[in-house]
Formats: sequence, C-alpha cells, structure tokens
Amino acid sequence: MTTSDIDEHVTAELNRLRGSIDNIDAAVVHMLAERFKATQQVGHLKAAHHLPPADPAREARQIARLRELAESARLDPAFAEKLLNFIVAEVIRHHERIAEESTGEGPTHEGSAGPDA
Repeated sequence: MTTSDIDEHVTAELNRLRGSIDNIDAAVVHMLAERFKATQQVGHLKAAHHLPPADPAREARQIARLRELAESARLDPAFAEKLLNFIVAEVIRHHERIAEESTGEGPTHEGSAGPDA
C-alpha cells in the first residue's frame, strides 16, 4: 500500500499527529539547549573552584527523581534513566573540557558521569 492508497481522512489525521510530534521534538531540543546552558554554568563554577566534574551522589538522587517522574507520567522509568545517563555523560564531558581549558591540563576522569547534569 502506498500513501496515495490511504483514505484522505487517515492521511490528514496522520499528518496532524506527525505535526504534533514534530512540535514536541522541537520543544525537546530547545529544552535540552536550555539545560545545557545551565550545566555549562555549573561546569565553569566547578572549574573555578577546582571541584570534580562528576557528583555521584547527585546522580543517584537525580536518577531516583527522574524515575519517579517517569512513573507518574506513565513513561518507562528504565527509559528515563537511560536518557538521563546519556545526557549526564555529555554534561560530564563538557565539564571535563571546561576544567581542562581553565587549567590548561588534560581531561579529568574522577567519579562517575554524575549530574549537575
């Protein structure tokens, strides 16, 4: 079956739903950009005060918090945790780069990929 074989009402509904998905995707990208702006500031603050890029205790609290939020939103908590871990790893990479740039040293690898993420 090709798109031209689909009833026009189905096609219209499919396009409406896909438009909503596209809008949500755009919002997610913009929210992530805002989040990374905030974590960049955290990275600069940590570097200025010689704090490690990772904070495993905060990471554990954030994971628990996000899992609860996911459950209440009827989203798979394991998926939410994987997403947070992915984001946190990127944040830590940024924090390491910021620390390296501020000291002129190589990247640090202390702790886990904890979030100020």
